[in-house]
Amino acid sequence: MLTLAPGTLTHGGSVVHGTAASVDGTTLSVHIGLYTPRAGRVPVLLAAMAPRMLTLAGERTDGTVLWMTGPATVRDYVVPAISAAASAAGRPSPRVVCALPVCVTGDPAAARASAAGVFAMYGQLPSYRAMLDREGAAGPGDVAIVGDEDAVAAQIQALADAGVTDFAASEFAQGKDRERTRSLLKAVIAGT
Repeated sequence: MLTLAPGTLTHGGSVVHGTAASVDGTTLSVHIGLYTPRAGRVPVLLAAMAPRMLTLAGERTDGTVLWMTGPATVRDYVVPAISAAASAAGRPSPRVVCALPVCVTGDPAAARASAAGVFAMYGQLPSYRAMLDREGAAGPGDVAIVGDEDAVAAQIQALADAGVTDFAASEFAQGKDRERTRSLLKAVIAGT
């Protein structure tokens, strides 16, 4: 069993701050350092969607990472829960990173059907199913960000308006739609 000294590999720990960790356990010893390409503190985010995990993320980390979570659920459930926990712990406002499937297309119905198939397993897993249910979504195709350039940009903006601080696009477009999707995402990043 490896027993780590408090703070060795955690948010306030030495490894993420550039200091080597040296731990000798009963079955494993670790003597490591971590190189980070940027100066400064490495943010720690916790994939959290359930109430206890959102509380833990707010109290102890820099934020959460979401998947298959739509804007109403972010606005009405995730942001209030994690923000309240961060505030109660005297921590700054947490980051909320949201990842969703994205496809810029002239055929939104076909893109939603494709997303429903490609990401079907997430509609079956309890944690993601709970987020889809909160959103009132039948499945992953209902929370996928699809449509023409204006519609997709508006849906990404709706996430920001709901409290998402960072958006991670999971591109699932094919052919010309892939080119359109990438062009739109580049324009969103550039702020144009």
